[in-house]
Amino acid sequence: MKIGILGATGAVGRQMLACIEERKLDPEEIRVFASERSAGKKIPFAGQELTIELVSQERLNGLDFVLGAVSNALSKQYRPLIEKAGAVYIDNSSAFRMEEGVPLVVPEINGEDAKLHHGLIANPNCSTIITMMALAPIAKLSPIIAVNASTYQAVSGAGMSGISELEDQIEAVRRQEEVVPHIFPAQIAYNCVAEIGSYNDNGYTTEEMKMQNEGRKILHLPDLKVTCTCVRVPVFRSHSISVTFVTKDQVTVEQAEAAIKDFNGDVLCTSHVPTPLETSDQDLVYVGRIRKDLCNDHGLVLWCCGDQIRKGAAANAVEIMEYLLK
Repeated sequence: MKIGILGATGAVGRQMLACIEERKLDPEEIRVFASERSAGKKIPFAGQELTIELVSQERLNGLDFVLGAVSNALSKQYRPLIEKAGAVYIDNSSAFRMEEGVPLVVPEINGEDAKLHHGLIANPNCSTIITMMALAPIAKLSPIIAVNASTYQAVSGAGMSGISELEDQIEAVRRQEEVVPHIFPAQIAYNCVAEIGSYNDNGYTTEEMKMQNEGRKILHLPDLKVTCTCVRVPVFRSHSISVTFVTKDQVTVEQAEAAIKDFNGDVLCTSHVPTPLETSDQDLVYVGRIRKDLCNDHGLVLWCCGDQIRKGAAANAVEIMEYLLK
């Protein structure tokens, strides 16, 4: 098995390498690709060093899998090269998620969809993965009709530059210096910013609409309706989501808790409330505070947290590859 990683020097790319090593997949070869400014540099993997290369048809040839952690534009640019190489492309960008015929996969939920690929599989949005992991076991009890969600997204969701901006702003505030945002629309240190992505005509952002559009595809619920507000918070790692949802048939709190407890990849929390810190640096989604919606007899409310770099991105991509290998 030969694996290529696009964007290997970024937060998600590095995490992909770590997940491959942790899961002891033991590939015959890993080729790591990044931008021209990183070419020739070394990055560690499994006790050795890998040399960063520029993407080329020659170096893509012979690979079995390519894991993508690059921008939409670069993903579109590299897709035909990967197709020509005959590798399976598991892409973390949003470029192809809604394309017909491209599976959008969370292995624990709809792993079978991955087998329908034609050389390309899309990795869903990070907040969508974490939310759907919490909702999927309940959707098995009764179809979910509507979701109202608010996300509380860590700065690392914007990559290494998001982490640096929060660190720099915390230091600037400490020194009583002027804070000038570059990555986020407003100061993120000691603040919350309810603006992630660009605005659509309906007043929702592109990030907010992903929850509905991608959720429909993952859960196989084409009529699912979602209202979402995405908020950037001054947390370094792990996203949290507050979810109110309505099911076709009434589901009790006890039934929901039992379903989540038995679902692979979820951790049911009944004695405490999950937090981003608790869920960082691992691949499980923690779900708690399950309660009845006081506005709808068929409604439930829950709170969930998960590491968006791992389960929300890198680990999910590696798990898709593992699923296909089985």
